[in-house]
Amino acid sequence: MASTVTSRRKQLGNELRHARLAAKMTQQQVAEVLGCTQGKVNKIESGAVGVKLGDVRTMLEAFGINGDESEALMSLARAAAGQRGAWSGYRSVVPHWFRTFTDLEPAAVEIMTWHGERIPGPLQSEHYMLKQFTEFGATDVTSLVRNRLDRKAVFDQPQPPYYRFIISEAALHRAPGGRAPAVMLDQIEHLLELDRRQRVYIHVLPFGARLAAVPNDFTIMRFPDRTRDFVYIEHSAGGIYLDDQKDFQLFVDAWDRLRGAALERQETREFLKNMADQYRVAMGA
Repeated sequence: MASTVTSRRKQLGNELRHARLAAKMTQQQVAEVLGCTQGKVNKIESGAVGVKLGDVRTMLEAFGINGDESEALMSLARAAAGQRGAWSGYRSVVPHWFRTFTDLEPAAVEIMTWHGERIPGPLQSEHYMLKQFTEFGATDVTSLVRNRLDRKAVFDQPQPPYYRFIISEAALHRAPGGRAPAVMLDQIEHLLELDRRQRVYIHVLPFGARLAAVPNDFTIMRFPDRTRDFVYIEHSAGGIYLDDQKDFQLFVDAWDRLRGAALERQETREFLKNMADQYRVAMGA
């Protein structure tokens, strides 16, 4: 399975945070041991910044960790310090808060994502992307499209993650910028092509689904190694990552409810084909 510097750094940060909590220490206490600010300790634990090997050793000693566990974490720290993320050139347009997500995406073993009002990035056709970025008023549309197309490489890995999508019927009606039958026909045909790929599962949640309510968009990521599973939630000002087990389970339960109400794969294919026919008629009108 793919492993990136960001995934290793986040792994390390997760392990250090849980070790600190087990030792009943606060971030401020760790900062005093390291001679830095509490803010830096928070960034280390979130994987936002790298950490010196000497500081990792000092933290482990403060937490009372030694032996095989200490050596395993030091090996992880050396791996995390061995490379730099490639966020220059056209990749620099990716927001900082989304870089962890895109680096961890290829390393996951399973990804489960729910979207209510728009087509998720990995499923977007190029026509849909262009329309979306143009309507946003983006100044570097080419770089944004290249980054989004790069993400599609996750489907072509020798062992891609099981990528499971639930999309509301609303997302199949709401075109970027308003009514655009040609854009949505292209998008739906693209979904039908992607659904034939290995380990890609697309399910539509129709308007008539029996649910009390639907949640905001979220993505669940599971990993095969020491990376802690987490939920990613995006909002207007950025994105947050939740890996507390109780929080994580709440979203797994929400996913299960959505999946139970959504159409099965063959039903989804028929639903998409019918919508494609409707858009073809609308284009001819």
